[in-house]
Amino acid sequence: MAGFEEFTDPRLVAVYDLWDPVRTDTPFYVDLATELAASSVVDVGCGTGYLACELARHGHRVTGVDPSRPMLDVARRRPNGNLVRWIDGDASRLGDDEYDLAVMTGHVAQIIADDEDWRLTLAAIRRALRPGGRLAFESRDPAARGWEAWTPETSRRVLDGGELGTIEVWSQSTVVRGERVSSDLHYRFASSGEVLISHGEFRFRPRADLTRSLTEVGFSVQHVFGDHQRGPVKDGSPELVFVAARE
Repeated sequence: MAGFEEFTDPRLVAVYDLWDPVRTDTPFYVDLATELAASSVVDVGCGTGYLACELARHGHRVTGVDPSRPMLDVARRRPNGNLVRWIDGDASRLGDDEYDLAVMTGHVAQIIADDEDWRLTLAAIRRALRPGGRLAFESRDPAARGWEAWTPETSRRVLDGGELGTIEVWSQSTVVRGERVSSDLHYRFASSGEVLISHGEFRFRPRADLTRSLTEVGFSVQHVFGDHQRGPVKDGSPELVFVAARE
């Protein structure tokens, strides 16, 4: 995975959680784990571990897996981080028939842009799930054309970094090539004037393609929501939130 320095540069990892101090997607995944009575949950691409630790706080046995050591360092230091098993790597590091629920949040599905990498990830997750286990994840609905807001004028924000001071962030150089959208995320630290850039490419797969990729590796799609409040998919829905079962 080239680019995405926000996941690997310790200076950017340190401010990663400032983007969404209140995660609006977290209740969806916590509620789903409760409804499924999932005793064991794996968070694939767990990042700094916010959701994994919340699931552990609610009594689930949780594993968090991520290829970024700097992000896992943050995750281990979180409250309840000692309750989570952390794995440095990707889904291929998981065992077989071990989990009731797998989740991928933070648009991890879009970061895995290569088709073969995506297939291998889904296949590894399926192997890690017990028969009947569920996979839940979200991907931005390409019909909503959310990347059109990835401009300096519409994306500029100022984050309160506490001891780090204020940090101005904005998207720039957004390029669309079919389903692939690349964009540079700029961070300007007011205290030093330093600007750091994270380069990212995202895959905006249509609903039909995501469904097909799931069924090809042995999942059956149970639900597709248009947002994390379980609304229907309709024109302008920001997300495609999938819940699929291992067959």
